[in-house]
Amino acid sequence: MAVNKTIKYLLFFFNFLFWVSGCIILGVSIYMKVSMDGNVVTSMALPGVDLMIAIGVIIILLGFLGCCGAIRESRCLLLLFFISLLLIFILLLAAGILAAVDKDKVNDWTKERLNDLDRLPLQDQTAEIKTDVQKLEAELKCCGLTRGPGDWGGAIPSSCHCNDHSQPCENIGGQMFYSTPCSTLIIRVLEDNMVVVLGIAFAIAILLIFGMAFAMTLYCQIGKKEGPTTA
Repeated sequence: MAVNKTIKYLLFFFNFLFWVSGCIILGVSIYMKVSMDGNVVTSMALPGVDLMIAIGVIIILLGFLGCCGAIRESRCLLLLFFISLLLIFILLLAAGILAAVDKDKVNDWTKERLNDLDRLPLQDQTAEIKTDVQKLEAELKCCGLTRGPGDWGGAIPSSCHCNDHSQPCENIGGQMFYSTPCSTLIIRVLEDNMVVVLGIAFAIAILLIFGMAFAMTLYCQIGKKEGPTTA
């Protein structure tokens, strides 16, 4: 029995798109990592960028593996490709369910990470952490990490000055400061983007199903072509 060329080239085309998507994910993730400018606070609160870099690398490798398996008609490579996609699909499904059903745990985890930086008054932290927190405050129009201006003790920096009166502010010692802690705004960003992330995860899951179907179909056709005694 001859191998169906349509299935073969569909699988190759799928893996080429898979490889391209991995390159895009990797490129965007590296850009986001660089744009954080080494900020300690955002790196701790949003470690998903490092995960996206790893995912991009894995997708690139799997796309290359699938392309080789399709062109060379290698049952070994196709089976390895199928198993890899199946494992990723299971992990993606589990992560999607946890994110959709128990998103409060994600928020609690983010707060805990920020609390690690907030055990002492921020004025007693290292110069690097204080600089990064002040950059975040100026950008998000917030003050402190988890409790507001009180996180700074008695030395509230100028980055907390309420220059935008459309934001919640409070009067402390005759000066107006932003009253919203930065953790609240970081979590709000996570919540606003959760639907987008789940949509992307769903689209990737659909692609994985098609990839597994093409890979297994081609695997079986190659087995029939080679005969029952050929591995």
